[in-house]
Amino acid sequence: METYRTIHDYGSDEVTIEKSLFIGYAKPVETEEEARSFIDEIRAKHKDATHNVWAYVIGQNMNIQRYSDDREPQGTAGIPTLEVIKKEGLCNVVVVATRYFGGIKLGAGGLVRAYTKTAKIGLEAGQIVEKMPFVEVSVGLDYTLLGKAQNELANRDYHVKDIEYMDSVNIIINCERDRTEDLKALFTELTSGQAEIEEKGEFYLSVKDGKIL
Repeated sequence: METYRTIHDYGSDEVTIEKSLFIGYAKPVETEEEARSFIDEIRAKHKDATHNVWAYVIGQNMNIQRYSDDREPQGTAGIPTLEVIKKEGLCNVVVVATRYFGGIKLGAGGLVRAYTKTAKIGLEAGQIVEKMPFVEVSVGLDYTLLGKAQNELANRDYHVKDIEYMDSVNIIINCERDRTEDLKALFTELTSGQAEIEEKGEFYLSVKDGKIL
């Protein structure tokens, strides 16, 4: 599991350019099937639109890239939409740019700028994030050490997911994968080797500006 950039959630926004309404939609996806399904969903929602342009990138190496101009002049819509995704370094994301023609032709350059902007606002609405690998770490320790443990975790910016109060206290921590050994060392020292430390699985979380969403 490696860190990659994508968006956190579904997002949409709209902008009017020379009387044409442009609506940008974006969604995180894992497969081409999911991307195609989302495209079909937006097409159905806006079946009366003049165009439903789309693009998607799948795979952490950006190995799958697809786009459609949806009857706009070649190179003026689908490629600009795809380029926004690529320039942001995003993967596992699909964008649909819906246009309702307002009667004023934009020209090739105007279309490129309009679809570029539409893709950007859709992606921004979905929140561009880093997907980082985390490990859930369970730490069992004596109640007398809880306060000190909480202070140490806060000072080191570890994310405490939950605290379970049983015969001993159990702290559940979402720990960045590359900090797992440091976390274990901290509790080994704090408890003189008495902590019960267990890793309970690895997963991705969205991180924006250093904070877990």
